[in-house]
Amino acid sequence: MVHVITMTKHELIALGYGASRAQDIIRRAKLLMVCKGVSYYKSPKLGRVPVTAVEEILGLQFSTRTLAELAKPMHSEASKEK
Repeated sequence: MVHVITMTKHELIALGYGASRAQDIIRRAKLLMVCKGVSYYKSPKLGRVPVTAVEEILGLQFSTRTLAELAKPMHSEASKEK
């Protein structure tokens, strides 16, 4: 089984991007994935994209530490909701 690390606009906002810029990055990453032949990303409701696509759009690479830091608050919020 292949595990793909994904990202949402909320995680981009946590990194310091504005809300509209974060949404634009997600939109562009979805278009990139569709161009690569992954039609799953054509869905207008889908807001989660692979980190590799975001990295390609931004021209940078996220460290595993940065991604782990972003995941901590998301997991703690999810456990509070249960």
